[in-house]
Amino acid sequence: MSDLLERLRGRGWRMTSQRRVVAEVLEGDHVHLTADEVHARAAQRLPEISRATVYNTLGELVSLGEVIEVVTDGRARRYDPNAHHPHQHLVCSACGTMRDVSPTGSPLADLPAEERFGFTVSGADVTYRGLCPACIRRPGA
Repeated sequence: MSDLLERLRGRGWRMTSQRRVVAEVLEGDHVHLTADEVHARAAQRLPEISRATVYNTLGELVSLGEVIEVVTDGRARRYDPNAHHPHQHLVCSACGTMRDVSPTGSPLADLPAEERFGFTVSGADVTYRGLCPACIRRPGA
């Protein structure tokens, strides 16, 4: 059973066939799918699953804190099941490929006190941008 499915069962989340297939689609390393990609993959496994069910399930998973909704550079929202492991994202500026990264150090510790303007800082989201290997190899890159 996947880590996400185990966490959801541990919470007593009602596991319908539609919810199960959405959770299964989100399983894996470096998973950052759009809702449409989740729907397309889920429909391969369960053809009758509706787009609305996928969107509703993703919304529930985000509300539960079991999936992170990631938005970068005005692109479509992506859904990351790696919600319980601190990490940042590395995004290709050309194609949008996204990878989880865990740099050493803490972005919170790197923010000097004088740059906090009196805020009590509770978190930081850092996105690293560049070109992925496939985009670098494309002509004109």
